[in-house]
Amino acid sequence: MTDRPNIDGPSVTATMAPASDPLLAELQRRLDYRFTNLRLLELALTHRSLSGRHNNERLEFLGDAFLGYVVAAELFDRHGDAKENQLTLLRASLVRGKTLADLGRALGLGEFLRLGSGELKSGGFRRDSILADAVEAIMGAVLLDGGPEPSRGLILRLLGDRLERARPGEVSKDPKTRLQELLQGRGEALPEYQVVEVVGSDHAQTFTVACRVPALREDVSGKGRTRRAAEQQAASQALDRLDGGTL
Repeated sequence: MTDRPNIDGPSVTATMAPASDPLLAELQRRLDYRFTNLRLLELALTHRSLSGRHNNERLEFLGDAFLGYVVAAELFDRHGDAKENQLTLLRASLVRGKTLADLGRALGLGEFLRLGSGELKSGGFRRDSILADAVEAIMGAVLLDGGPEPSRGLILRLLGDRLERARPGEVSKDPKTRLQELLQGRGEALPEYQVVEVVGSDHAQTFTVACRVPALREDVSGKGRTRRAAEQQAASQALDRLDGGTL
């Protein structure tokens, strides 16, 4: 990657904070990166609950993609003998939402987020999904502002010890993967997942997902802030029943 993406579109035209804004100055100090275009940092901190048009979702998309690349390349270089599936599990553990949310908390990111009144009242500044999205958006903002190397440096600084401690073969597989492999090993039909309920406003939804496993007498269900999280919980419930003999 040699050229920076175009940043002159409407996605960065949100009201710009003063260059002397002490909050933005403090966050830049914690990130160890100084923005040339402060609009990008402000946009990265703006949740869709505050602005449906000018928010951090596009930057999050960009940051997520670049984060995955940087982590994959770093693991590839560090673990020359690791197999593809081991590298995949390691990468997933480093870029998952919980890890990114923990990075956001370590930065104290909640105090810098720009949230709508509903999210402020419900404690959105503490929510894993919002913190994780903001971390990815900041990575995307640095990529646009300074280019690949500053963004890569930020990612490696934030992951720090987590990246150092990552070892092939030491990462547990997620419940959905374990359930699928268990059923495949038994020669049984694979599970099916279906969303049965979604409650809450657009920015604070709770998903209920049913997991159908032919080997079980009845469906099991799970709940989560995202469909993926609900599916993982449902798969975990199915594993508990299968391992415990509740067929």
